[in-house]
Amino acid sequence: MESDNVLYGEQAIKNSQLERFSNRTLVRRYTIEFTCPEFTCLCPRSGFPDFATVRITYVPDQWCVELKSLKLYINKFRDQKIFHEDVTNKILEELVQCLDPWEISVVGDFNVRGNIKTVITSRHAKSK
Repeated sequence: MESDNVLYGEQAIKNSQLERFSNRTLVRRYTIEFTCPEFTCLCPRSGFPDFATVRITYVPDQWCVELKSLKLYINKFRDQKIFHEDVTNKILEELVQCLDPWEISVVGDFNVRGNIKTVITSRHAKSK
């Protein structure tokens, strides 16, 4: 029997926002890397799902991203119709807004579709 109730995970994803916490290691620059191997979004032309591994690498300044908020944020794209280039750059832009890191890159490594493999790399660096 189908239920009209929204599941708690769906609600958490719908209401998700990137969160940050203070970088407690300001005495040196260091790199943080995340791999999101189950990324999905929808093709805006066909509506078919696109699958990717998204890799985020950044050097924090004052802020670090909170992992649960990142997980929920990444899952928000599963029902969005968005091009590979746009979603990779959107993730980068929103992380830059949230964290203002020394440098950051986001790589969208999309699964083969129609015999074409697509990898999008977007980078940002602060002026020193």
